[in-house]
Amino acid sequence: MRLGVLDIGSNTVHLLVVDAHRGARPIPAYSHKEELRLTEYLDDANRLAREGIDRLGAFVEEAVRLAEDKGVEDFLAFATSAVRESANGDEVLAEIDERCGVHIQVLSGRDEARLTFLAVRRWFGWSSGRLLAFDIGGGSLEIASGVDEEPDVAVSLPLGAGRLTRDWFTADPPSPEEVRRLRRHVRTEIARTVGDVVRFGAPDRAVATSKTFKQLARISGAAPSSEGPYVSRSLSRRAMADWAVKLTTMDSGARAQLPGVSEARAAQLAAGALVADATMDLFEVERLEVCPWALREGVILRRLDALPGRLDQIGGLSE
Repeated sequence: MRLGVLDIGSNTVHLLVVDAHRGARPIPAYSHKEELRLTEYLDDANRLAREGIDRLGAFVEEAVRLAEDKGVEDFLAFATSAVRESANGDEVLAEIDERCGVHIQVLSGRDEARLTFLAVRRWFGWSSGRLLAFDIGGGSLEIASGVDEEPDVAVSLPLGAGRLTRDWFTADPPSPEEVRRLRRHVRTEIARTVGDVVRFGAPDRAVATSKTFKQLARISGAAPSSEGPYVSRSLSRRAMADWAVKLTTMDSGARAQLPGVSEARAAQLAAGALVADATMDLFEVERLEVCPWALREGVILRRLDALPGRLDQIGGLSE
């Protein structure tokens, strides 16, 4: 079947159309996205401003039209931290539903972590043993660990790269004092979760997803995205520590010149690097493997799992 998934993230709003059926890997058929950066439209009262609502509504309308053009038969829409934590999030979604006829499900932070973990597990398989997965989004950091498809522990922290850049940095590049204060805040927040995660056991494989980790791996020497998703990519703790220092001393223009770093994401890469560095250090991870699948694929896989089974066609089980 052809499935359309609309992902309303804190940075990017993305329509992905895939051809998929139960038991098969989803094959991307069409992609359309825009860097809306919804967190930048939050006012002092933490409400999404009218301009942001109008831009989001216009994109959803366009996504619905494109999905129809591409022959989508099943359409899912979900939103993450920017909408979830905005004071008027429910009002915004109700307005978009009335305007576009699309029901948008708001995922909890824990569900973000769980579904991302599912995607990571399916990508790396059962032979990976206990997985430890990290995802740095625009609004939050997700951490999950487990030996099954459902993690033993799933945590979401308000440590997204976009959020931290907006709330903690006033200059480009940030001042040493701003960097020091943010570094201390990030490490304090992450340290509170370490005991709850590691008590289930040491990971056999540590994995990172998300655009932030992919960019950090790329500037550290990983293969470019043009070489495809099956090329092994990783990020070492030593390289991450070095880049966490370098990136905070560079302005956005200089960061945008680095390999794999888009101009739209350059401003928030320094904050993302501080989160990645703290995560690897506090969880004592020497190397992270980069997974090309993340939350969006987890949502797709969960939807496919919910399709009716075909046990009548399996040899030995037919009547």
